[in-house]
Amino acid sequence: MTDSGAGPRGRLNRDLVLRTAMGLADAGGIESLTMRKLGVELGVEAMSLYRHVANKSDLLDGMIDSVFGEIDLPADGGWRTIMHARAVSARAVLSRHRWAIGLMESRSTPGPATLRHHDSVLGTLRAADFSVVMAAHAYSVLDSYIYGFALQEPSLPFETEGETKDVTQAITAQFATGEYPHLTEIAVEHVMRPGYSYGNEFEYGLDLILDGLEKARRTT
Repeated sequence: MTDSGAGPRGRLNRDLVLRTAMGLADAGGIESLTMRKLGVELGVEAMSLYRHVANKSDLLDGMIDSVFGEIDLPADGGWRTIMHARAVSARAVLSRHRWAIGLMESRSTPGPATLRHHDSVLGTLRAADFSVVMAAHAYSVLDSYIYGFALQEPSLPFETEGETKDVTQAITAQFATGEYPHLTEIAVEHVMRPGYSYGNEFEYGLDLILDGLEKARRTT
């Protein structure tokens, strides 16, 4: 293959390399991403990629920085409104880039979008009179919840309301009458009710956390 430095998608640059790498990871998982495969996707020799990313680690740094850049963080509103919007956006971004969850906080050389995001979150909390320690606590608990939910949600054996009902019925059918009464109760009275969606649990839990943080902010 003749490498002209320009693939079928336009002149090669770092942004194009990162966006293409993210698309490959979205489609096949981070484990499937190789420099060779990325070069093929871009229509160039793999070696030409190193003009734009130093190595695989630099590629991953850039991809994660791009993910952070997709998370909305409103500039206006109270701290609770901003943190709620940020959490909802982060969940949506992570649903598009499921490979990113395990890498979000693992990079030792974070990029500018990552640093701006973290600084803005902390700035929002500090401006709302969270102490330095409470701001750190708040950030930790929020991210633990967001990442944990984003990790758990795609592992469930159902997506649609119909699939949820089918899976739940199949599981409860294995119970003898009166066995596991509390599981049966929550299945019948909650999970199998029309309109149930596991995704709705996210904002309920998020509001509980924000309520707790507001109480802690007022008493510390």
